[in-house]
Amino acid sequence: MNDNSIGIVGTGIYLPQKKMTAAEISTATKGIWSESAVIEKLGIVEKTIPDKDDGTQEMAVKAAIDALNNCSINPLDIDLILCVGEEWKEYPLTTSGIYIQYRIGAVNAWAIDIQQRCCTTVAALKIAKDMMSIDPELKTVMIVGGYRNGDFIDYEDSSVSFMFNLSAGAGAIILKRNHYKNLVLGTHIITDGSMARDAGVKYGGTEYPINADNCNVAYKSLKVFDEKHMKNRLNEVSMTNWFYCINKAFEKSGMDCSRLSFLCCLHFKRSMYEFMLKELGLDEQQSIYLQNYGHMGQIDQILLLHLAQQQGKLKSGDIVSMIAAGIGYAWGANVIRWG
Repeated sequence: MNDNSIGIVGTGIYLPQKKMTAAEISTATKGIWSESAVIEKLGIVEKTIPDKDDGTQEMAVKAAIDALNNCSINPLDIDLILCVGEEWKEYPLTTSGIYIQYRIGAVNAWAIDIQQRCCTTVAALKIAKDMMSIDPELKTVMIVGGYRNGDFIDYEDSSVSFMFNLSAGAGAIILKRNHYKNLVLGTHIITDGSMARDAGVKYGGTEYPINADNCNVAYKSLKVFDEKHMKNRLNEVSMTNWFYCINKAFEKSGMDCSRLSFLCCLHFKRSMYEFMLKELGLDEQQSIYLQNYGHMGQIDQILLLHLAQQQGKLKSGDIVSMIAAGIGYAWGANVIRWG
């Protein structure tokens, strides 16, 4: 066994109590989307939404504490915190990872925020493994973050219907060196900068500062800036890139893709989910569809791993793959040997 083997000790989750149902989403669209279409096409029965105290950073703190408790890890033993929380948070320009470090008492750690939209957790697992493999000081690493980008969705804008699923929550995952269980193996990531400005929040940056004239629309301005280009480019490359990432991750792990036992697949429309399972030779027992949670961005993969353990869907020897995609645009996949 490689002395630098990096394994997952466990996970932690925080989920808000508030929910938004398919019927409520339909109402928010002024009937443009029916309740049945929200359920059947978008794949949302209900989703978690934040309450007044569910800030991005605070939710992440709660998930971090849950992970520490689940893993019986002393926060003093954490050497590094990689924060995958979103930029939409309690206070702009504050560093979430350092705040989480303070709140959980991880005084021996250092922390840094990383960001690749919904692909961030897959990227963070690769970064953590690579760093731990070469830095002897890094024995225990926490990946943690919170998410509530759904605040910016205008449900009357059908061009962002693929983001009607955006929900809220937080997750944490703890890795240890020489932990010979749940080994993190290969990862492959692709980014395509031709879509870097195709979608985003319009107001609040240096180009379009929030002012008295736009403040009523600024906080519902997660928009597709170039719908035609983004749609055409995604149709051209998205699925190809995704399957390429999966195949390359397995190749880097020294095994064939046919070994895949369980898919941690971010939430997207139901037809795409069913297509991906079929193409990978999986059935619905070999994944979990997040129709009752929505899409928590990069937290989806942690939530799925957490739920799979709770539901007894993982057994020793199973080969797990996390897959993700984020606007910008990024695609990623990894391989985890469970047990």
